[in-house]
Order: sequence, then structure tokens, then C-alpha cells
Amino acid sequence: MPLDRPPRDIIDTNHVRAGHGLDGLNLFVANIQTGFGPFIAVFLTSQGWTQTAVGLALSIGTVTAMASQVPAGALVDAIRRKTAVALFSVLAFAGSALLFAVWPTPLSIYLAEILHGFSSCTLGPAIAALSLVIAGSTSMGARLGRNARFASIGNGIGALLMGACGYYLPERFVFFLTAALTVPALGSLIPLARFEATVRPVVVAPTAAKIASWPAMRRLLADRRLLIFAFCAALFTLANAALLPLASSALTKRATGEANLFIAACIVLPQIMVALLSPTVGRVADKYGRRVVVIVAFAALAVRALLFAWVTQPLLVVAIQVFDGIAGACFGVMVPLVTSDIAGRSGHFNLCLGLVGFAIGIGATVSTTLAGWTADHFGDAAAFLSFAIIAALGTALVWGALPETRPT
Repeated sequence: MPLDRPPRDIIDTNHVRAGHGLDGLNLFVANIQTGFGPFIAVFLTSQGWTQTAVGLALSIGTVTAMASQVPAGALVDAIRRKTAVALFSVLAFAGSALLFAVWPTPLSIYLAEILHGFSSCTLGPAIAALSLVIAGSTSMGARLGRNARFASIGNGIGALLMGACGYYLPERFVFFLTAALTVPALGSLIPLARFEATVRPVVVAPTAAKIASWPAMRRLLADRRLLIFAFCAALFTLANAALLPLASSALTKRATGEANLFIAACIVLPQIMVALLSPTVGRVADKYGRRVVVIVAFAALAVRALLFAWVTQPLLVVAIQVFDGIAGACFGVMVPLVTSDIAGRSGHFNLCLGLVGFAIGIGATVSTTLAGWTADHFGDAAAFLSFAIIAALGTALVWGALPETRPT
């Protein structure tokens, strides 16, 4: 029996509202996630936690997120209503924040870290899936670029709000503010839910039978393109994750009293660049292909690491962060876009995204360890040069081995 389509004018109106809702969701989720960043270490330290205890709590969240990437992706694929997944994730963020603020005992902090780690792994794929529903495969690049723009703006606003809250109010109020920011995020889900209810049966029905196909899932996870791209993502994060912490340590030694100001500039400047460039990156990827954008990301990362090895003047170090914005805008859009290309209409988009996310987590974990060991034994310049070499190898790998995935 054919599915009945709703009137075209209703779809168009809901489509516009859903697009604005997705903009708001990306903006407010980024606000919320800011509260789970460095403010956790500050708050726990103020509560008398030792650095070892703080590190253990943060490690529990990191391990949970890494272990949850693939199963969370498979779970999101299996649930038809992606807005329901997003709703659960946002409410879990609120619960985690309130556990920090109201009951900062070890048990509740560990539970909050586990809850936040898992829900982070469900929200990202849900947003990517909703983007695909709204934009379709042909306009996915532009939509992901828009997502990145609003997320970057949200990161900047969130940092300002959390910083002001932590300065003028007791530390725990940062987490009350984080929980409060989930309210507008939940409001952004309303137009998304209406649009998904309107078009979802038409979009999902042709692929529902494929979702339960284990042989198809195994073939997809063994896809050469997916494995190469996951390895590229791990290399990118390996070369990138430790660069700013390493540069921040060097700035602290050289700039002394002004170090915090320069480090803040190093964080804000890339966010501005990502907000400006991400929509253009998406359009370029749709027009000229994905490989060229991934190559630009690796090349910008290699240049940034190489310049960090030779430049010591604080203002120039901040200026070098422009390349971080370029690389971040390019790779941030390409991860879900290339994964979407490879997954196609298999029904396993979020499972594939979880595999790539797991590879990214491995790269980030190894990066900080490698940076510390290299800097301690051979100096900061050698550490920066080693990451420049890794980024250059990633550029060569993309050029020689990564197939173009843009749909023809």
C-alpha cells in the first residue's frame, strides 16, 4: 500500500522551521558541552579533589565515550525517531550537570561522567541523521557546514557565559547554567520532531529491511573507503589533539602574566574561523569533491605544526591558530559528510560514524601521550616537528589512497 505524502506547502513550511530548529540545536548543544570542558577540573579542585582523583573522573568519561562510539551509532540507526534520541541526550546532559552541581560525591561524579560520555555519542549521530533528513544527500555538505557554524558560535558564547558565571558566582553555578541551557535546546527539537513526523516514513521505509541485515553491516564495516577514512581521521587527530596544549605550555613559560590572555585568543580565533568558513567548506565539497577538502585540512595542520616548531613570539603563535580554524572547519564537516557518502542508504550511517569516532578517540588518546614523551626527551620543537610529519603523511595517504566519495 503506497505511503500518503503530506501536502507540499506543509512540507516546505516544516522544512524551513526544521532547518532553524537544527541551527538552534547545534548552537545550544555547543553551549551545554562547554560546561563539561575545563570547568569540571576547576570545580572538582575547588571541592578538594586531588589531581589524581580529577584525572580518574575525566578518564572515566573519556573511556565511556570511546567504548560507546560504535554501539551508540548502531543504537541510533535502529531507532526510527532521531528526535527522540536527541531528546534523551539533552536530558542526560541536564541530569549530568545537576549531579555535578547538587551532589558532588565520587559516586555521582563518576555516574555523571558515564552518562555524559554515552549521551555525547548518541547526540552527535542523531544530529547528523537529522541533517541528512533535512538536507538530503545532494545538499548534505552545505547543511553540515551550517551545523559547524552554529556549533562554533555556541562554543564561543558558552565559553563567555561559563567564564562569567564561574567568576562572579560559586563554581557549582556553572553546572546550574549548563542544565538551564538544555531548555532552549529542547525547544529547538519541537520543529524538528514535526518535520520528522511529516517526512520520516517516506525517507526510512525503503531502507528499513536493510537495517536488520547483518551481512550488509559486515560488508559496510569492511568497506575499504571507510577503513581508509577512519585511519585518516585517527592520523588527523593524532597530529592535532596535542598541538594547542603543547603550545599553551610554551606560551605559559614565555608570556608569564599574559599567558591566559594569549591562550584564550588561541581558543577563540579558530572558533571564529570555523564559523566563517564552514558553510563555504560544505559548498566546496559538494561542488569539487571531498578529497580536496580533506587534503586542505591535513596541509593546514602540517603548516601549523611546522610553524609552532619555529615561532616563539606570543602574538605570532596566536596568529598561527588561523590554520587551526581552517583545518577544523574542513575536517569537522568532512567526517560526517564522507561517512554519509560511504554509508549511502544502507541504514547504518551512524554505525559507520561511530567507527570513525572511535578511530578519532584513539588518535586523541595517543596524541597527548606522544606529545608529552617527545617534549620531555627532545624538546617542544621536536614534538611539533613530529606532528608536522604525521600530518604530512596523512596528506600523502589521502592523496594516494582515499577514493573520492562524492555521489555522482
